[in-house]
Amino acid sequence: MTTATAQVGVCNVPNRTIFEGDNLDVMRGMNDACVDLIYLDPPFNSNRDYAAPIGSKAAGAAFKDTWDLTDVDEAWHNEIAETDLALYKVIDASEYSHGSGMKSYLIMMAVRLLEMRRILKPTGSIYLHCDATAGHYLKTLMDSVFGREQFRNEVNWKRTNAKGLASSGYARNHDIILYYSKGQDFVWNPVYTELSPEYVDKFYRHKEPDTGRRYLLDNLTNPARNRPNLTYEFLGVTRVWRWTRERMQKAYEEGRVVQSKPGAVPRQKRYLDESRGTPVDTMWVDLKPVQAQSKERTGYPTQKPLALLERIIQASSNPGDVVLDPFCGCATTCIAAERLDRQWIGIDLSPLAVKLVEQRARNELGLMGGIQAIARNDIPKRTDREPPPPLRESKIVLYGTQAGNCNGCGTHFMQQHLTVDHIIATTKGGTDHIENLQLLCNHCNSLKGDRPMEYLRARLAREWVH
Repeated sequence: MTTATAQVGVCNVPNRTIFEGDNLDVMRGMNDACVDLIYLDPPFNSNRDYAAPIGSKAAGAAFKDTWDLTDVDEAWHNEIAETDLALYKVIDASEYSHGSGMKSYLIMMAVRLLEMRRILKPTGSIYLHCDATAGHYLKTLMDSVFGREQFRNEVNWKRTNAKGLASSGYARNHDIILYYSKGQDFVWNPVYTELSPEYVDKFYRHKEPDTGRRYLLDNLTNPARNRPNLTYEFLGVTRVWRWTRERMQKAYEEGRVVQSKPGAVPRQKRYLDESRGTPVDTMWVDLKPVQAQSKERTGYPTQKPLALLERIIQASSNPGDVVLDPFCGCATTCIAAERLDRQWIGIDLSPLAVKLVEQRARNELGLMGGIQAIARNDIPKRTDREPPPPLRESKIVLYGTQAGNCNGCGTHFMQQHLTVDHIIATTKGGTDHIENLQLLCNHCNSLKGDRPMEYLRARLAREWVH
């Protein structure tokens, strides 16, 4: 086994790293199957531009949430058609029903979701935070990328404050979180909330006379009728029981099975102090948004509460796992992961993300000196591939594969008049492996530069039109 092979599934990015730059480029430089959990809170295509107020911790942070279809978007769309026809058709349909802005937005999301699928471990999960603006389109996008059979839940997170007045319909007061796993064998840790006082008073009515322990009496009969191995007489009552006779006898001797009177059906004592609480369902009404006077408030646009991220991280990862937030903004995911002993990686276009995570670490985690986040604006180098052959050898192979034609304009050239080009530039996460190489003529190579192939095709199409 070579060194490169040994790195398969191993993250090539150190813990506590925040990248400033395009998340597509950064993810292209990450190893296959190296991340355990991805949470993303991308722009919602809400046709608004967001900026943090002056004087807030996040002052200067801003992002665009309006999308316009460009030549490069269309070329990207055509690239998707070659690799995933179902995904292409989902995106194409959105233009007819919702306009070119939605199509452009979905193209932007699709190329990134494809990279997220690649870097997610087989046991990993992904949570996409959105709202009603594009949630229905993003659901079909996720079905296409990850597979509809990997859809786990649609979570509704209720905000306490509605979005706008209800002058023409019901007030909007919730976001949507789409939860998918990479495969059928995935990390899942059930999450519980505390029982409400009203529930406790209603159901845990009984108390032990000596200890005061509160308990309820629960049913011990089995709903299944035909279970001969569980059908027997106990304390004078014959039923189909949930437990075996041996387990029932042991629980009775421990005082956990009681009979109120002779002939009554025995019942089980369930103690309040042994209850894990109420299992969390898909309606999250107990997590409040970040309040104006909250200690965690940074003023960052669309900031989410720490409790929200902690719930997600606890449910779908284990201590030591790698958590990625490719739109990390004010670094809430990073702080939540740190609190829960997970490794984390954040990516954001704004340089403020690094400053905010260090500042929040001091203020919210009480760490001396804060977290020493690794700030980077480069592209990581993949370590899960065998070393590529020299470019001169690849050029010979490519000349035969392309039949001597430029991969841009299609014109035939002698080998010495073609140049080796990286389809995805090395500065954008591309490698020297032959599947990322092509031969271009000097004109096409000059037009393309370090931009993606989609850009070159769009430029050539424009030249041919004119």
